[in-house]
Amino acid sequence: MSIHAIGIIALVLVFIIGTVRAINLGALALVMTFLVGTIFAGEGLKDMYSGFPVDLLVLLAGVTYLFAIASNNGTVERIVEGAARLVKDRRALIPWIVFVVASLPAMAGALGSAGVAMLAPLSLRLAKRYDIDRRMIGLMVIHGAAAGNFSPLNVLGAIVTQAVARSGLDMSSSALFLGNLAYNVALAAIIYFTFGGLRLKLKKPQFVPAAAVGARARVAHDFEASPVDIARSAPADTTERVEQRAERLGIDQICTLFALLAVSVAALGFGLNIGFLAFAAAALLQMIFPASSDGADRKIAWSVVLLVCGIVTYVAALQRYGTVQAVGDAIAGLGTPLVAALLICGVGAFTSAFASSAGILGAMIPLAVPFMARGEVGTTGLVVALAISATVVDSTPFSTVGALVVANSEDEERPHIYRGLLLWGAAMVVTAPLLTWLIFIVFAA
Repeated sequence: MSIHAIGIIALVLVFIIGTVRAINLGALALVMTFLVGTIFAGEGLKDMYSGFPVDLLVLLAGVTYLFAIASNNGTVERIVEGAARLVKDRRALIPWIVFVVASLPAMAGALGSAGVAMLAPLSLRLAKRYDIDRRMIGLMVIHGAAAGNFSPLNVLGAIVTQAVARSGLDMSSSALFLGNLAYNVALAAIIYFTFGGLRLKLKKPQFVPAAAVGARARVAHDFEASPVDIARSAPADTTERVEQRAERLGIDQICTLFALLAVSVAALGFGLNIGFLAFAAAALLQMIFPASSDGADRKIAWSVVLLVCGIVTYVAALQRYGTVQAVGDAIAGLGTPLVAALLICGVGAFTSAFASSAGILGAMIPLAVPFMARGEVGTTGLVVALAISATVVDSTPFSTVGALVVANSEDEERPHIYRGLLLWGAAMVVTAPLLTWLIFIVFAA
């Protein structure tokens, strides 16, 4: 049996075992990396370690660490309250506002993970405040970022256009950008309807600002009464004074807001590594304000880090074995160009669900060059179909942006959000290659 067949069988076993037993898929994937690499591929530990995504670990741990501090000292709640005051009674528009805001950094040239890292934690808290399905908001953030993926300023757009240009072919960059944008907008509409968008009332739910609840709780503790009783029995002017005091920002909250802003500007504006920036900001805040930051490092989503890093490590091993390349070569050798185009999109979607979209696009586009050069399949159509197929699957919890959404969700909601993103991502793996093939290749021919 070839190493390619063994590698694929081992990957299937990881998912089967992880489904029937409550074992972290990342741990199983690391075990398979060692077993397959040692027994069948003859790899050393150095080779196995080379596939471990250190950058992803730093990103996930750093961002969740920073936002754990911001949550501990109440900064996240203050930001959410400010957003709530701006939204007012337009609760049904919140998912669309999130989608548009998420798309802007990517259109301006930032990596999708950078924008999602900063927006996902705040959007999830805002969704909880307004009783909006957190799966909907998470997916709106992901597909909003994906909508800007192939703008002329974005790195993914540059990777695709340069790969095509190196092959001596011409394609429409505007068609790539607009096709991807339209597809993600359509997905956003489906997400909105699927996860209860039509049931969102235009009137926002009644809630007491979190800061005021905290202040009333402290008063209630002093008088051994409940916050509700205090709110009901206190004179109007007393309640108003409590809420006014609660509105004042503490020095730790002001510094945390400044840190979040500085990280965002440095990452989105200057392209610095957001994971290391988040670690630096979090460590500095915890050093200066130890009381309000206590225990934040224990809130890092280590289970999500293990899950994603383990799966990515194993897929990197498959890439080292040449499994992805072998499958692509076999498809490219088929005699029917349309079928080959569909299968290439399918391989790109499946592999990208667990690996770098940029890397997959860089590897798959050259495989399609031979029959694009012969004119058997339109260059722009196939590139657009492949680009969309390889990026909309980033909604899986195994991708960087999907993992950021899961990692920044609250503990009790994390399994629910994980399953939601897993099912949606699986649907993208199945439907995106077929739909994009039909829309951009078959019907556009």
